[in-house]
Amino acid sequence: MTAPPADSFSLAEATIADIHDGFSNGTVTAESLVDRYLARIDAHDDDLNAILTVNGNARERARRLDVTFSDDGFVGPLHGVPIIVKDNQDTHDMPTTAGSVAFAESVPPRDASVIKRLREAGAIVLAKANLQELSFGVDTVSSLGGPTRNAYDLDRRPSGSSGGTAAAIAANFGAVGTGSDTCSSVRSPPAFNDVVGVRPTMGLVSRTGIIPLTATQDTASPITRTVEDAARMLEAMAGYDPTDPITALGDGRIPDEGYTAHLDPDGLDGARIGVARQFFGLRDGGSAPASAAATVTNVIEGALAEMEAAGATVVDVDEVVDLSFLESARTLEYEFAREFDAYLEALGDAAPVDSLGDLVAADVLHPSVQERFEPTSILDVDPDGLDSNTGYLRRLRRRDRIKETTLARMADDDLDALVYPPSRVPPVEIPSNQPFQEMNCALAAHTGLPAVVVPAGFTDDGLPVGLELLGREFGEPRLFEVAFGFEQATDHRRQPTRFAE
Repeated sequence: MTAPPADSFSLAEATIADIHDGFSNGTVTAESLVDRYLARIDAHDDDLNAILTVNGNARERARRLDVTFSDDGFVGPLHGVPIIVKDNQDTHDMPTTAGSVAFAESVPPRDASVIKRLREAGAIVLAKANLQELSFGVDTVSSLGGPTRNAYDLDRRPSGSSGGTAAAIAANFGAVGTGSDTCSSVRSPPAFNDVVGVRPTMGLVSRTGIIPLTATQDTASPITRTVEDAARMLEAMAGYDPTDPITALGDGRIPDEGYTAHLDPDGLDGARIGVARQFFGLRDGGSAPASAAATVTNVIEGALAEMEAAGATVVDVDEVVDLSFLESARTLEYEFAREFDAYLEALGDAAPVDSLGDLVAADVLHPSVQERFEPTSILDVDPDGLDSNTGYLRRLRRRDRIKETTLARMADDDLDALVYPPSRVPPVEIPSNQPFQEMNCALAAHTGLPAVVVPAGFTDDGLPVGLELLGREFGEPRLFEVAFGFEQATDHRRQPTRFAE
């Protein structure tokens, strides 16, 4: 196969559709695409520090796909698309580390279920991205990779835990990427890096083969530059997996026509959007200046006006749920050790430690992550006693009540979506820690309801601000309509100047 001229395909901001058009008209091959993305990583990642490992098999995979395309056409909807994978998702041909030096040589025996589905759709795993070590926090710093930087200001945080993927996709290091979300992880990083993130309804996407935090909240997710690519990614990632029984809840809930069929440029026309005002403004006066929250609010207010101009009815919702009650439904301290140790057991001989307790005792985690364990009872919980642990069971019941209350509020006000900023404040400067108390991640995380984050604009300092749309259970089709309608009406996505091609 003759390679196309190096400058015949525009890599910057290339979408899945652009790539497939390039294959069809001969302006790019999968192999040349891989080479060009790897060249960008080599040229720019010293600045961004978003990538942990590149896949030495990516070029050979691309060559095989090129031959197949020449003979038989596309193998699937993601044929030849290079993806950046968050490094807590198992890959049989690369280490899966969760950002920890302890796992630097840990190569799992098989792919995570979502990675298997993506490869079957034709995707090429190009590289593994840095993350907040163990996904435990919102800074994206790890003992293996150090700190990832924001693609729009290298002195600032990208948020986390999926900050490596979000920054890499913002800088065009790959076509699309994967993240995972426990609370914030696939919403504030896209918001801080001017890209799109989707947290699907719990039960839509398998969690098998993903290094876990908490079974009640963890889910794998797409991170992309456009809503259309997010819909295409979710179509490939979603589906029933017998190794993860929670996916039975999503069986039959994926539209036969797919999510891309719901990408209506007029998706906001006639929509009813509820503004969750309780998630605006500074929550803790000690975490940031009030002016920081005001800059985010100003951008979101502008986005709300743009929604109305696109035909939406925007209504204020004073309170969706009591915030103290919402916070009291966290289950991480109860489930972390149990889920992590179960992952290690499934890893078999590739497991570098026997338990989360052993990992923490080894004192090899990044200091800021190691410190997070000290004030918690994570390592004191008896995992075998959780079925009778009243504190744990009480939190599970609270989650059910919060979900019911949220859905009732949406029904009472006839809302298509609730809207609020994923973070009340912009990204902070390194080495400060991004204040978790200013994240608005808990509503989606504690209800299991779907959420989409889209670019909403920029602060006067040039920092991206995202807008989060929360939908009804398995309401992804309507969420994509609304998110796509907003994206098409506003076009807030901007390539970071420092990483422009």
